[in-house]
This record gives sequence, C-alpha cells and structure tokens, in this order.
Amino acid sequence: MEGPASSLIFIAFLIAIFYFMLIRPQKRRVRQHQQLVSSISEGDEIVTIGGIFGMVKVISEDHVEVEISPGTTIRIVKSAIARRVSDEVYEEEDDSAEETEE
Repeated sequence: MEGPASSLIFIAFLIAIFYFMLIRPQKRRVRQHQQLVSSISEGDEIVTIGGIFGMVKVISEDHVEVEISPGTTIRIVKSAIARRVSDEVYEEEDDSAEETEE
C-alpha cells in the first residue's frame, strides 16, 4: 500500500495520538481548575500558584482577597488559585507525625 493513501493514514494516526496524549488531558485539567475556582467560597484555605497559603476573605467576579496572616490581605486573580487546603491534609500530616514519634 504505497502512495497517498498510506501517507494519509499515517498522518491521521499521528493526529489521533497527538489528540489523546496532549489535547484531551489538557482540556480535562482546565475543566478541573475551573470547577475548583468556581467552588471556592469565603473561609476556604487555599494555596496560590506561587505557594502562598491563605484564607479567602472576599470573592469578586475576577479576583479574590486572601488573608495570609492576621491583618495582612492580598488580592489575587482567581486563576492564580492552585488548590484548596482541606482538613484531610492536616489529619494525614498529624498521623504521619505520630507514627514517627512512636
């Protein structure tokens, strides 16, 4: 099978691999981040993409005010939120610290 037909099949195969290896996972990550940002509420503890921990105090349409220490508030864009810190993380850290002490 020589000629243009084999070339077209090869190109289609490369495009399919490119889609499943790069485009589809990236769309999934973007969707997960959008869900995270939309689910953030006042009082949640978050981590920014710069590694700053803080408590969400005010949420507006395009930015969030985060208290990083008592009396110190910064304003960041919503897209700079990397993740929400949950109580489960603290519980896991406490359990591992207790195991090492024993």
